[in-house]
Formats: sequence, structure tokens, C-alpha cells
Amino acid sequence: MSVLADEPVTADDSPVVETDILIIGAGPSGLYGAYYAGFRGLRVAVMDVLPQRGGQISAMYPEKPIFDIAGFPSVRGRDLVDNLVAQAAPYGVRYLLGQRAVELSHQPDGRPVVRSDTGTTVRAGAVVITGGVGTFTPRPLPAGEDYLGRGQVYFVPDPADHTDHDVVVVGGGDSAFDWAATLASTARSVTLVHRTARFRAHHASVERVRALGIEIITDHDVSALHGTSALERVEVQHRATKATRLLPAHTVVAALGFVADLGPLQTWGLELQARRIAVDTRMATNLPRVFAAGDITDYPGKVRLIAVGFGEVATAVNNAATVIDPEAALFPGHSTDKEN
Repeated sequence: MSVLADEPVTADDSPVVETDILIIGAGPSGLYGAYYAGFRGLRVAVMDVLPQRGGQISAMYPEKPIFDIAGFPSVRGRDLVDNLVAQAAPYGVRYLLGQRAVELSHQPDGRPVVRSDTGTTVRAGAVVITGGVGTFTPRPLPAGEDYLGRGQVYFVPDPADHTDHDVVVVGGGDSAFDWAATLASTARSVTLVHRTARFRAHHASVERVRALGIEIITDHDVSALHGTSALERVEVQHRATKATRLLPAHTVVAALGFVADLGPLQTWGLELQARRIAVDTRMATNLPRVFAAGDITDYPGKVRLIAVGFGEVATAVNNAATVIDPEAALFPGHSTDKEN
């Protein structure tokens, strides 16, 4: 049974939340950090601007197989997130979803206080930032904005929603090709449209789409969307000849990439390197009791992989634990040493 689908999100209705560790970012690193904080016996809350757990994986490629997670030859994105949530579930994690962390201050004793854009105030012993690339906003499809919510989408969280649909995917990157391939098994038809004949997607992804018999239309822009109450057709125009063509479409997926932004984090006084948060070997930032882990961090030799983020967030939580309680051991022992 899917934890994401069937387990209700635990959100705190009170405007003030007291916790030992606040994790900002509910992607893979943040979810593993929630488990590790719970394993250490710490109260933990997780805040994320997205309405669901899983970060970019849940928003962008929940059905995509991931091949670089240790111990899993291949794991679907949705399943990885489900497993991480289930791993943390025994520790009573509080999820504060759909909330953007906007302000950071410190109490007289040095403990951080974070306020969200919905008015929630979180008082914590330490903060661990695992916000991935920060807030990511989809690049709009200029011709399609009027059809948002009635045919035009940016994400495909559940391919079953498009069963027996004619689908047009717009873009030339990995997300466009991944969604086209995923939807081929449920949609009535899938057509991929890209403005040039050169793709940013991995060669293997392109060949997979070609092998599925999906039509790829290159050197075309989407010039208009048509329909009354809902989308019915997509008009594409050749960039050189200006000739147009109408494609049947119940859904158009705008996979044109995203604009990443650290947002309010940039005003907190964090030391930044190349628009990422600078950390030391403890995963500590320049601010007291504030740590960071995952893709949002930067240091010499940094490698941005989910697997690396798992190790970094465990390091961050362990070091945060010693700041919260100076008598605590940095290394709490192995999980196999604990009684079941």
C-alpha cells in the first residue's frame, strides 16, 4: 500500500510548533534526515513549499526509474519517496507542507525560529536546510496559459489521469522524453513537439521514445491551443516555413524546464557560493545552529547525487544533535545495535 496515497499528512494546526530539528525541504535528503533525527530520539518537523512529500521527484518524475540508489538496481521515483516516508513514520514526523520558510531569527538562547508564509512559527533546537535547488518555477508555455487547469499541465504525477487521452508533450529535455515514454502505455496517442532538432535529453531516452513509435515533431513551436470548455487541439507552427498543423489533444504537457530560486533563503545571511549554501565538513553553515545538506549545498569536490545527500543529511543531523545537547555523542551507534 502506498504511504503517499494512504497515509494522511501530519500537519500542525497550531501557529507555533516546538521541535528539536526543523528540516526545510521534503525531498529525499529531507525525508531521510527526518528518519535519522527520529532514530536519534529527536522531535522533528519537515517544512516544504510543495503540497506533497518527495520534492522534485514527486513533482517532476514520480514514475521514472532511478538507477543510482545504493542497494536498488532500479527504483521508481514514487516508490523511493514512499519508502523514505515509511522509514520515518514510526518517529511521529510533523509535516508542514504547502508552506514556504520566509524568515529566520534566533531566540536569546541562540535557538533558531523560522516563520512560514502561512504564519506558522517553528521554534527549533537546530535547522537543517535540504531544499534541493530551492524553489523551482516551471517555464510557461506562452500559448497555453489560458488552458491551465483545463488541459495544460506542467507535471504528470499520475499517468492514469491521462488514460485514453491524446497527449502533446512540449520540450526537448529529459522530463519531456520521460513523460512521453511513460504516457505511451496509457494515452490514446502521444506526440512530442520541440522547437529544434537537437535535444537536451539523454540519447538513451530519445531512442526509447523513438522505439515506442511516438511521433516527434521538430523545428516547430506551439502557436495556439484550441477548445471550448477544455482543450481539444494544439496548433504547431514550423519555425522556418510558418506552415501550421493541428494536433488532437486532451492534454498538453509543458516540459520546458524550470527556473530555480533560493527565494527568501537569500535574505537570511547565509554564505552562498554559486547560488548554493556553503557548508563545512560538519554540514554547518555560517549561521549558528543552521546546517544544510543535499543539492542545495556547495563545497570543494561536491557531487550532486541523491546518494550523497543521504550521507550529508546524516552528518548534519548528528552534528546538530551535539549542538542541541552538548552531552550527546556525535555518533549514536548503528541501527543494528538498537533493539527492535
